[in-house]
Amino acid sequence: MSLRQRLENLPVGRKLLIALLVLLAAVLLVSNLAFISAAYWISRQSVAPQAMHTLGALFATPELSQRALDSQDAANELLKKLDDYAPLRAAVIYDSSGNSLGQLYRGEPLNLPQRLHGLTEWQKTEMRANLLVELPQPDGPPGHLLMVASSELPGAFYTGTLTASLAILLASLLLWLLVARQIRQLVTRPIRDLESLSRQVTREENYSLRAKPRSQDEIGRLADAFNTMLSRMEAREQQLKRARDEAQEAFDHAQGLAEETRHSNRKLELEVQVRSKIEKKLTGFQNYLNSIIDSMPSVLIALDEQLYVTQWNQQASVLSGTSLDDALNQPVFIAFEPLKPFLTQIRRTSERHQVEKVERVTWTVNEEPRHFALTLYPLMGGGGRGVVIRIDDITERINMEEIMVQSEKMLSVGSLAAGMAHEINNPLGAILHNAQNIRRRLSPDLERNREAAEETGVLLDAVNQYLQRREIPQLLDGIQQAGSRAAKIVSHMLSFSRLSNRQLADCQLPVLIDQALEIAGNDFALIEGFDFRSIEIVRDFDPQVDRVPCIGNELEQVLLNLLKNAAQAIHQKPERPRGQIILRTRLNPPWAEIQVEDNGSGIPEHIRKRIFEPFFTTKEVGQGTGLGLSVSYFIITNNHKGQMEVQSRPDQGTTFTLRLPLASPSEATDS
Repeated sequence: MSLRQRLENLPVGRKLLIALLVLLAAVLLVSNLAFISAAYWISRQSVAPQAMHTLGALFATPELSQRALDSQDAANELLKKLDDYAPLRAAVIYDSSGNSLGQLYRGEPLNLPQRLHGLTEWQKTEMRANLLVELPQPDGPPGHLLMVASSELPGAFYTGTLTASLAILLASLLLWLLVARQIRQLVTRPIRDLESLSRQVTREENYSLRAKPRSQDEIGRLADAFNTMLSRMEAREQQLKRARDEAQEAFDHAQGLAEETRHSNRKLELEVQVRSKIEKKLTGFQNYLNSIIDSMPSVLIALDEQLYVTQWNQQASVLSGTSLDDALNQPVFIAFEPLKPFLTQIRRTSERHQVEKVERVTWTVNEEPRHFALTLYPLMGGGGRGVVIRIDDITERINMEEIMVQSEKMLSVGSLAAGMAHEINNPLGAILHNAQNIRRRLSPDLERNREAAEETGVLLDAVNQYLQRREIPQLLDGIQQAGSRAAKIVSHMLSFSRLSNRQLADCQLPVLIDQALEIAGNDFALIEGFDFRSIEIVRDFDPQVDRVPCIGNELEQVLLNLLKNAAQAIHQKPERPRGQIILRTRLNPPWAEIQVEDNGSGIPEHIRKRIFEPFFTTKEVGQGTGLGLSVSYFIITNNHKGQMEVQSRPDQGTTFTLRLPLASPSEATDS
């Protein structure tokens, strides 16, 4: 245990006595030190300096001062006369230049300055009495005498000081004993009496005991407060006894009630067990229903009468992007914003309790349009009224319906094309036959032509010259070419109406594309003010794509249709830069791809879905039949077992992609 802890554990009286003793010792020590220091200072500043001043005045007389600076021997001889002065410790004579000329030491030599200019620094550290006396000279600067005296006091002084200190110490101890006795009587004893009384109260638990105040000071007031505390504790003890008796009575009564409560608790435990089993089954059933609802492919949303969300399955979170926690207890038009336009139908379902249906609505999901069907069911029951919304994704069904409609149209146009082909073939044959007969009957090489000309007086050479001048033979060539082309179209329509029995042959795809471009340039040189040859044709052919199994004239017809449509789209664009058509070939096993891309006006989305329908056209009456792309689609998909697709954006152009299998169907079957 440290000294500080021991002091803290001492009684209060001892602490006061120790504090008083320390105070007296400190006062005695300080007074003695002050007395000795004062005596020493007086002796140093008064006794020794007085004698040194007298000796200094003696040395400052003209005779002695002049004599002292004559030589070093004269200076030392003069200093020896100071040997009779007992307090003198050392003396130094400095010449007119400030150098040491003579020295006198009594006892051990002191470290005195050898030059006068170092005297100031030396005096700052020297504690002995010293005096500097000026030695005047008649014919020059004065010299100086430095005397250092011992400041020791005589032994009687110290003996007297020690005796006085002991007397003061004895007087202080007597005074301390008297004060200690009074402190014991006035402080320590009353505190010990209170301590003894508190221990007796704690030991006996007798709160009727009281302390006797001896005075009206703080200790007396402490005794009064202690007595007041004992009085209150005695009253509190009596109250506790009464409360204990009342508590015992209440305890006996409570035991009877506890027995009754025990029987009631047993019944409640049984009821709680039954209720817990029921709640567990209900929770399991609720989780089972939630699992069923979340597993359904349809979106299911339940609303209360105020159209706030009360049920929200997993598909609703996927479609809306709103989680279950964020959707519950929110208005439906906030949780599922696309339903906001249908709030009228939802309210009508809730108010009139009738089923409402929205057959088809299109929303954008992941930047792709999707089709949905909405069914609104009224919800009635013990929990109140509301609405159940079911949303079904019918995109695949709509696509299948469009494909079925497209197939029906293609089948219907097949039978129509067969009948039309037979009807058109007869006048085409007559046109081609008559054009050939006109050529023959104008020829001067036939005998019957010459005879008929002679009979009528007409010169065949002159007639031929006239016909050549009027370009009649070129017109006949045009009639024959148009008829031949019409015959090819009829042939394609017949192929469209039945499975083609033509054999596929390897054709050089780049050569076939170049032939189609040449025909397109000749056929559409000047049409309604635009020149096909002014369109920039870009060929981007893959060297890996050369020979492809196909029917050459049919594929050529498809390319002609696409080139014609591209040229017309470029011509119809409002702000027309220079038209450009890009023809690409790519190897994409197992396909060989052909792309026809233009920078024309593009195709709107609602029209793009119908471009392959027979007889569907956006051109004016008389300018198109609507069979070009439908026949081309049939040639690629049916006759070549390939694929035909279109990508287009309004005002950015259109790209048609043809995919032809690299192997013929028979080869693919054999492999």
